[in-house]
Amino acid sequence: MSLFYSQILEKVILPVGDYTLGSSFISELKNWRGISRLNENELDRLSTVNLDKLLVFASSNVPFYKQFAGGPLPLDPVSWLKTFPVVDKTEYNRDIERFLSASREKLIPYYSSGSSGIQGVVYMNKMEQSIAQAVQTMFWEWSGYYPGKPIVQTGMTPNRGPAKSLKDLFLNTRYYNAFGLDQDEITSILLKQANKKNFHLGGYASSLYLLATIALENSITDVRFDAAISWGDKMFPHYRQKISEAFACNVFDTYGTTEGTMIAAQKDLDYYYIITPHVYLEILDEYNNEVPDGNIGRVVVTRLDGYSMPLIRYANGDLAMKLPKNRYPEKRDLAFPLLEMIVGRNTDIVYTTSGKFLIVHFFTGIFEFYSEIKQFKVIQREQTKIEIEYIAGKGFHPDVLHRIEDSIAQKLGERLTIDWKEVQSIKPTASGKPQIIESFIAGRGESLS
Repeated sequence: MSLFYSQILEKVILPVGDYTLGSSFISELKNWRGISRLNENELDRLSTVNLDKLLVFASSNVPFYKQFAGGPLPLDPVSWLKTFPVVDKTEYNRDIERFLSASREKLIPYYSSGSSGIQGVVYMNKMEQSIAQAVQTMFWEWSGYYPGKPIVQTGMTPNRGPAKSLKDLFLNTRYYNAFGLDQDEITSILLKQANKKNFHLGGYASSLYLLATIALENSITDVRFDAAISWGDKMFPHYRQKISEAFACNVFDTYGTTEGTMIAAQKDLDYYYIITPHVYLEILDEYNNEVPDGNIGRVVVTRLDGYSMPLIRYANGDLAMKLPKNRYPEKRDLAFPLLEMIVGRNTDIVYTTSGKFLIVHFFTGIFEFYSEIKQFKVIQREQTKIEIEYIAGKGFHPDVLHRIEDSIAQKLGERLTIDWKEVQSIKPTASGKPQIIESFIAGRGESLS
């Protein structure tokens, strides 16, 4: 029944939705399925062509990049790319208009999760949005998922609204807010899945870990999933082990950004396939020189099909390592190059005295609505309270702190004791990204570092 319904979705319901919304999700999904079957030479050629087209367009149509026009011949777009500067979220935020090729009124804003404590925004048109959604769906399909297959999804937008609620209905999605829930609420979610078959599980890595932890601690053994798909924050080895143990399934990690770059994902290997026709990935040292494959460096990514607001050599603050080609497995399903390891964000968890668990996205989902706070960091030294360091932004007034406390209390269902501390800077981690949560207390006996 599920496979039949999936065919109806792809042939009727989703195309009608695309026509109604002016999007192109289903055609892009079919396109990317085809791209994933290309051989190595075909993928290299396509990536090179896409990079060249992007650089020609950006240097002609985007104010910030016009100074880099007239680069090398199209036969060597990689050398041309190296003449472009490495930029980060702070640079974009300084004057967003310099990076746009179209009026922002005609575009769709995508706000970054703010897991660095700095809120960012990238603009896309509907086609670019459809491409990002299609590549993400392809990632999910690598785990055995297909559109219409029942899935339990955890996330940070529990108020779904009419459009998202309709999407959840058609795509058989059971959506839960796993951030800020207590043990009884998480247990209730799990018990609803008791003895259910043919379900996938998907969500932020840390939220899936919390579900698995509660399942094991409460001996809930009749919740099983066909596979778990993770995104959004770091999939630590002990996260993966506990999720697999609790739900008797394999875990497939994906790596992307809210800014619309779907960078890499797992399929048949422990390594990650890099989606080279969609992104050009550089791993650089602190001086912006490429590090040898097998060495850890800074992630710098260029989205090759984002023209409304080109992300060229964007440093997202993560660390990663490419797999040396002499270590590539002899047998692999796809011809994409491989990423060996994603260091990512060292996301920690805040534990409240009432037994609730707060991860980074609980806080970023609140602070994104307060532009008066330029940057923040949550510190927990004891379970009875937290400290929040903050850098005041434009229009800041002390009343903002009270409003944030009220928002936290409303979302959490209880009040936290918060010590606020205004600072001029927030010390970054080794990746160059400020660590948004730093905990000095033991959380369920396991280190998250």
